[in-house]
Amino acid sequence: MTTSKSAPETAGDSGEPRYPERTARAAGETRFGYFLSCEEYSPAQLIEQARLAEEAGFDALWISDHFHPWTDAQGESPLVWSIIGAISQVCHLPVTTAVTCPTVRTHPAVIAQAAATSAVLLGENRFRFGVGSGEALNEHILGTVWPHTAVRLEMLEEAIEVIRKLWSGEVISHQGKHYTVDTARIYTLPDTPPPILMSAFGPKAREVAVRAADGFITTTPDGESVREFKQARGTDALTQVGFKVGWADSVDEAVAAAYRIWPNSGVPGELSQVLPSPQHFEQASELVTKEMIAESTSFGNDPATHLRAYQPFVDAGFDEIYVANMGPHYADMIKEFGSEVLPELRRG
Repeated sequence: MTTSKSAPETAGDSGEPRYPERTARAAGETRFGYFLSCEEYSPAQLIEQARLAEEAGFDALWISDHFHPWTDAQGESPLVWSIIGAISQVCHLPVTTAVTCPTVRTHPAVIAQAAATSAVLLGENRFRFGVGSGEALNEHILGTVWPHTAVRLEMLEEAIEVIRKLWSGEVISHQGKHYTVDTARIYTLPDTPPPILMSAFGPKAREVAVRAADGFITTTPDGESVREFKQARGTDALTQVGFKVGWADSVDEAVAAAYRIWPNSGVPGELSQVLPSPQHFEQASELVTKEMIAESTSFGNDPATHLRAYQPFVDAGFDEIYVANMGPHYADMIKEFGSEVLPELRRG
């Protein structure tokens, strides 16, 4: 019998890990995960994808955290904490939120409790708490003013401080510039606090990540950022990156689905942080052409094409690389990646 308060790391009654070969991988070896897009898929589909990803041989999961989808065509946006709880019952892969904003829409004390419970449900060392400074799309809903970037980063750094204090298991009070906590204690905690990874796309965000986080998250193959972060925080500091592909029987079908569902992926600059609604993203996406989407990533059902899409991220030196599907054919995509793409990636 385990004395841990966290869920067991084994499946069934045998006491053996479900996939022991994954836990035996050498330190420093790149891990390849699957990205669950809450904006596009229903709770049942997300849970199915998690199960299929584990069966196919993916190493870990990313899961997005939104109040709104980017566009109405995406059509979903379930509460991420409920989905993680359900996933914990059907899947034993590590899960990273990619990413949660713990600053505006939800107080960091509440997020600290939700994340701690998720860590307990998933089991020891299976939850990574990815955070970011957020987008107006999700954070404006309470009617508060959407802060400038510098203020959002300041709020995020203080929120991380509050969360770490609460994860100590002590009764804490906090009087800060942005947040107040009055004699609060989280009782349901994992044996070890989960690592906090921070989304960092620019130099100012990376500076905060170096000070406040245990790892960093991005969506671009920026090898220089990986090297700088590891130089500052140590080679064991976890770096993650994610990207999307489109799987279908033909390239044209895959591109058409991505253009219909994810035109926002081509929206330029800082618009993704300041536009307040899916309708605004749909208007901005009128600037995006189908040709722009077609050139942005890999499409179709050729495993070799999708394998090449990984190469910039592998070359950049990320510890973990996550891939999401755009469109309805996720089951075929996961199966084919498991049999054709992942083995080639692991052969190097």
